Amino acid sequence: MKTRIVILMGLFLNSLIYASDSIKTDSLKPRFIGASPSKNVRNVNGVMFKYFDEDEKIIPKKTNGLGMGVNPVGLFFPALLLVYLPDAGKWSLNNDYGIIPENKMNKINGVQLSLINMEPTVTNGLEVNVSSNINTYAITNGAALSPFFNLHHEIKGISVAPLANIGQKCRGLQIGLYNSCKDFRGIQIGAWNENGKRKLPLINWNFKKQEKKNL
Repeated sequence: MKTRIVILMGLFLNSLIYASDSIKTDSLKPRFIGASPSKNVRNVNGVMFKYFDEDEKIIPKKTNGLGMGVNPVGLFFPALLLVYLPDAGKWSLNNDYGIIPENKMNKINGVQLSLINMEPTVTNGLEVNVSSNINTYAITNGAALSPFFNLHHEIKGISVAPLANIGQKCRGLQIGLYNSCKDFRGIQIGAWNENGKRKLPLINWNFKKQEKKNL
């Protein structure tokens, strides 16, 4: 009798381990449509719907195609930041995550179309965000467009927004009413432009490596 109980317990534990491994393996299989937050979706070749941004440590997801963020919080930030636009030069890009390696970040190869992004994300392609990247580390390689403002820690390419483009490390072109980037190489076009080299109206530029003391 005891032997049968031991055997049954062993079979039960084995089935649990197998089920756990199956779920883990299944989560790594690419899907055509996925949703986030989700512990069972890691790779999407198609469309990823992000209906809420995770506050805690995220599970990085890779999307080859379209990443859509529909978090309604993004509808309120433009009006809020519009009030503080005169102090745009003092806007902070500090975030809850700090600087993290790219393998710990979400990755979108294609198009990011969102109301707001509040998760560490690398976008390779086109980024169109209403409220840009708030309180998170964001890297964009390509083009970033917004009807209001763009906020990036790193961007290589073109950043266009009617009100403001603000970044820490920028390579390429910024076009907006106000443009600011500490570590900048490229051209800025706007009413007022600031980079680690100089501050100028209408057009500003820098193509040389900047000293660390200017960052």
